[in-house]
Amino acid sequence: MNSTAIHVEGLSKQYRIGVREKYVNLRDKIAEAARRPWQFLRGRSRPPVSPESQEYFWALKDVSFDVPRGEVLGIIGRNGAGKSTLLKILSRITRPTEGFADIQGQVRSLLEVGTGFHPELSGRENIYLNGAILGMKRSEINVQFDDIVAFAEVEKFVDTPVKRYSSGMYLRLAFAVAAQLSSEILLVDEVLAVGDAAFQKKCIGRMSQVAQAGRTVLFVSHNMAAVRSLCSRGLLLDQGKLVASGPVESVLFRYTRALTAQDADPAARGALTDVRINGANPGVTEPGEAVQATCRLHLARPLPGFRLFCILADVNGEAMVVAPANHRTLDLSGAEGSYDVRVSFAPLWLRPGVYSLFFKLLASSVDAGEARFFSESVMLDVIGEDDPEKLLGRLTPETRWAIEPASQLVASSR
Repeated sequence: MNSTAIHVEGLSKQYRIGVREKYVNLRDKIAEAARRPWQFLRGRSRPPVSPESQEYFWALKDVSFDVPRGEVLGIIGRNGAGKSTLLKILSRITRPTEGFADIQGQVRSLLEVGTGFHPELSGRENIYLNGAILGMKRSEINVQFDDIVAFAEVEKFVDTPVKRYSSGMYLRLAFAVAAQLSSEILLVDEVLAVGDAAFQKKCIGRMSQVAQAGRTVLFVSHNMAAVRSLCSRGLLLDQGKLVASGPVESVLFRYTRALTAQDADPAARGALTDVRINGANPGVTEPGEAVQATCRLHLARPLPGFRLFCILADVNGEAMVVAPANHRTLDLSGAEGSYDVRVSFAPLWLRPGVYSLFFKLLASSVDAGEARFFSESVMLDVIGEDDPEKLLGRLTPETRWAIEPASQLVASSR
């Protein structure tokens, strides 16, 4: 038996801006047939667009990768990177312009939560309708109906038209139906951000069960914590190209580094170099250990006014720890040249995982206003057991606890 579930080679997709692609499906056939009489009465269709006025762009360009059976692959990238286009090609919703994808096994897709729901139908009727659209047999839906309703938490309203549902109830029911999909290969596109925080936790738990069942999963999400917990390997797409592939931790770090450097001024880049943590690049530490970050600062002129930051960010690019400095903390008003900057943190009780550390310098300039200088990120790997009983928050400060008997007030009588 072939151990590769998905083989993608040279996959590319080109779109023509302003022109709707004609997908071959029943819905579009019906819509086209309904439009033709009106187009005839209005004098046929619109005049064709000249090739010179058309603009093209590549949503995907020369993407190649393999997915072994049973692997959970996380696909990340900024908006417009080509993630959804990739899943649509693998789902056979659209065809590639170049290249091919060889898929071994039954594929089911969870791309748009709620697709096919009819507002006039009840929750019960929409479960059967949506399940059929997603490729489930009626016998499958019958067996899983009670689980779907319980998961969505809509038992009291299952026979109520969904147009009377709140947005949260609607999304919960839609995800509950889609979450019951059973197939060898599952394609999931950003569907965990539904409902409130408690329901999102249930969704992630359900996806974790799917991953542990040995099924092949391609998971697209902007929730980096979910990608890290569910996936063993990652792909990073940027402007339609595959820029990184490998263990999920390293790919997440690559993505975080790109996020932190996206506002950097290319002309000013390189002013902060050679970033290290505890003298190493990458750095490794354990919860509760002290951390020292260093970098080399290159000055072309004295900086009487500036703000310097050392920032430790999580996999989402969100700043977890920020150490600020200014002219009162450091003296950068001397001659131009290179300087070694060092900042020491107290013990950081960070949850085990991958973080990125970088320096940011905001310097006042008479001729150019405020110039921004960014360093390259350095990876910090916090190792240890991720025990929720010990580490409940993202950052737990060093504290001291004490307990003593409550003081007793003695009543005096006269």
